[in-house]
Amino acid sequence: MKSAICLMLGLALAFSAPSAARDLAEVKASGTIKIATEGATPPFNYFEGDKLTGFDVDLGTAIGEALGLKVEWVTLAFDGLLVGLDHDRYDLVVAGHGITPERQKAVDFSTPYVCSGAAIVAKEGGARTVADLAGKIVGVQVGTTYLAAIDKVPGVKEVKTFPKDTDALQNLIAGRTEVWVSDKLTALTASEKAPDAKLQIGDLLYEERYGMAFKKGNDALRGAVDKALAGMLAGDGYKKISDHYFKQDIRCP
Repeated sequence: MKSAICLMLGLALAFSAPSAARDLAEVKASGTIKIATEGATPPFNYFEGDKLTGFDVDLGTAIGEALGLKVEWVTLAFDGLLVGLDHDRYDLVVAGHGITPERQKAVDFSTPYVCSGAAIVAKEGGARTVADLAGKIVGVQVGTTYLAAIDKVPGVKEVKTFPKDTDALQNLIAGRTEVWVSDKLTALTASEKAPDAKLQIGDLLYEERYGMAFKKGNDALRGAVDKALAGMLAGDGYKKISDHYFKQDIRCP
């Protein structure tokens, strides 16, 4: 019985062991690179009808072209993206993940491709500063660094979580929350697109650098993507995409 149990445990471990990610040679041999994003965070990644578009999508597609590869896009809920990466469902993730020590234990990141920050957003006359969050109902997307940061702010009355950042925004507009914490660039776009909502963008909780995520140890693929990104930054490719979606250059200084 003991040996049978050990065998069963061994089989379970074998089947649960993580598989190897496709390396650069395998990706190039296939002719296609699989990139995942959320598809629900305008203007970074979102759908216009059935078409996936946005800054992340245009940038990822341009990087694929620089590598001589077709891009196959996969969309998934934000809090499942890094899990799917670990299970080799795609080759990398381009979805505005903040580079944090905790995430770096689980995945490898490209060089930063965006510098932004977590903004305090309220309706006109509402909270602007961290101190103003005391006694407030705050809405935030699950799986984000924003949620972890808000959990550390003393005095917040309630934190409501939402599967999508757009859900958190709509709940602020509807008055079900008093504050929305999100990416400052996303908030600026939301304010421009919905002027009647009279959104007020206050202080940043913190600044943040975004990276493209790769499975741990997939260094050749990460290096090739970094090289392609560097080429876009050195030329005008990155700036054109950034100007189109943000009317500014959002690269890290």
